[in-house]
Amino acid sequence: MALIRTWMQLRPIVAALGRHKVATVLIVLQVALTLAVASNALFIVATRFIHLSRPTGTDEAHIFIIRNEWKNGQNAAQIDTNIRTDLAALRQVPGVRDAFSSEAYPLEGGGGIPLGLKLKPDQKTRPKLSIAYAADEHAIDTLGISLAAGRNFRPEEITAIGPYDKMSPPGIIITRSAANKLFPDGSALGRTVYLPAGPATIIGILASLQGSYADSSVRSIDEDSVLIPARYLDPEGVVYLVRTDATAMKPVIAAALKALQERGAVRLIDPKEGVITLLQARERDYATDRSVALLMSILSGLLLMATAGGIVGLSSFWVSQRRKQIGIRRSLGATTGDILRYFHAENFLIVGGGIVLGVLLAFLANLGLMHVYELPRMPPYVLPLGALLLWLLGQVAVWGPARYAAKVPPVVAIRTE
Repeated sequence: MALIRTWMQLRPIVAALGRHKVATVLIVLQVALTLAVASNALFIVATRFIHLSRPTGTDEAHIFIIRNEWKNGQNAAQIDTNIRTDLAALRQVPGVRDAFSSEAYPLEGGGGIPLGLKLKPDQKTRPKLSIAYAADEHAIDTLGISLAAGRNFRPEEITAIGPYDKMSPPGIIITRSAANKLFPDGSALGRTVYLPAGPATIIGILASLQGSYADSSVRSIDEDSVLIPARYLDPEGVVYLVRTDATAMKPVIAAALKALQERGAVRLIDPKEGVITLLQARERDYATDRSVALLMSILSGLLLMATAGGIVGLSSFWVSQRRKQIGIRRSLGATTGDILRYFHAENFLIVGGGIVLGVLLAFLANLGLMHVYELPRMPPYVLPLGALLLWLLGQVAVWGPARYAAKVPPVVAIRTE
């Protein structure tokens, strides 16, 4: 009996919608497209914000980077001597806690050494790809990262390598993310992995250290970092990572540059482009993610507003077209609440039809984005939340026209043709 009563209440609504097929179909399609586009767009926004808010694992607020370019004509031995001398001078600067040299740094936007890690020397499957940093015994303290297990490098383990040398260190330090992927059983410490040039023992495991790629398209490896015990002798240049004792880094940066400029004949440092703090690197390299997230949020908001405007416009049109029918219902005893419920129920059915179609379109759109842009699968709760938002939006949008319809005096409505 309850189902029969419900159908008797919905029957006139369905009949009325049948007389306005084109307008009803257009609103249904608009709701469907809104759900499909907005749900995927807002999901992308959420993934971007999660991506750009992740910590690097370092003491970001106290680290700055100096990009040092060598002047031409220096051989590997001279570069090695220059790096040693520079680091000794930087560590003596007041306010500097520690410093080391490398070829890249976290959130650089590129750089780093792509490194494949194998579990067997004759492994045929694709090796685990990671990003390697050249580091010495000062790197962990300079970055402000912590060892979850194992030990740091010893001074005698640090070697000098050039950009075309094969890396064959006896021991390496890897992040916990890389360790868990290589050895899911949790036994990475002390195990042997195989680099392109030979075996290496995992002597330490870092809690975390982000790679040099900030781009969200490479997030599958951006926490799988490796420290290689080496000074990187690139004839093009080197980066010095410096950690300070205080967040007021300007005087420390000025003093550090002055210490290096005392031997300016061997180097070039751009005073504007050659020095950057790690916080500035975060702002720079996540600018695209923030812009995309903001743009998609605005577009989603505009799309929701357009959908609400369409519902308001259609409902207002239908109210003006149904003044006679509304007046008849009012004269037969229909209350203000009855008229309100009628229009809200009608809107609920229209939006519901759009949601059914929109769920299918949103699912297909997510599959396409997963294939083209390597996005993760949309969580199951996203579409129900989107459906609820659209139902609520529809009810709010129809409230004004419904209130107007409910206030029409019966006599005036009956006299209107």
